[in-house]
Amino acid sequence: MLDGGLSNQLEHTGHDLGDALWSARLLADRPEAITAAHRAYADAGADVVITASYQATFEGFGRRGIDRGRAAELLRLSVRLARDAAGDGDGARRPRWVAASAGPYGAMLADGSEYRGRYGLGVRELERFHRPRLEVLAEAAPDVFALETVPDVDEARALLRAVRGLGVPAWLSYSIAGGGTRAGQPLEEAFAVAADAEEVVAVGVNCCSPEDADAAVPVAARVTGKPVVVYPNSGERWDPAARAWRGPALFAPGRAGTWRDAGARLIGGCCRVGPGAIAQVAAELAGTP
Repeated sequence: MLDGGLSNQLEHTGHDLGDALWSARLLADRPEAITAAHRAYADAGADVVITASYQATFEGFGRRGIDRGRAAELLRLSVRLARDAAGDGDGARRPRWVAASAGPYGAMLADGSEYRGRYGLGVRELERFHRPRLEVLAEAAPDVFALETVPDVDEARALLRAVRGLGVPAWLSYSIAGGGTRAGQPLEEAFAVAADAEEVVAVGVNCCSPEDADAAVPVAARVTGKPVVVYPNSGERWDPAARAWRGPALFAPGRAGTWRDAGARLIGGCCRVGPGAIAQVAAELAGTP
């Protein structure tokens, strides 16, 4: 059982995330707020807590005048905060895992390109971007990497190369629209790049509509033979120009059983899915493997 959207929980408790660093800004300014947000999801029944490092990069921190040494400290701090909040479970459950989040290159740009991909960079350039922060996150000993919201097969290839040899398993999770990645590649092609990657323990989707997740889960299971990870948004649509969510919320905890039956073993929520919804999903899945 995964957690839900970190940013919406932080905003719910009064924090302004209208900054290019998004939730990563609070690693420097209000780390205790991040711990409290993680704890809300742990209390709701999440077994896996995802760190606040999605938009935490050396380049993004550098634009705020934070040098590489301090940026590395903040990356490691993201794992410690999640570990502190996760604790060892509540006694009746297995110990909780910490997943170190690594978002796409476009998240660092903070211009909406994370929803498009195709940045004009090759696989080697993207690997050089991702590898340094993954090395630092690995030093903090997370249980797993969350290579998440990946819009493009080329970036997925770069991330899979970047995690090699770090000694931390990973899940690879695409952001999708309809039957393809955000960059327009077929899902079969996208999932296939992880099928033989030894480091990858699960493949799936996040930061997408629940309907798109319904269709993607069985494809990921069939193409890779690996467990599937799925954590969609509420169903509302992010308007990057207006920096606002549009449309109705469609996330239904009852979908979790369908995803599980189709091969999902890591199930939760992304943007706009809060602790209440995660508690409902946990109840839906209670007593199942």
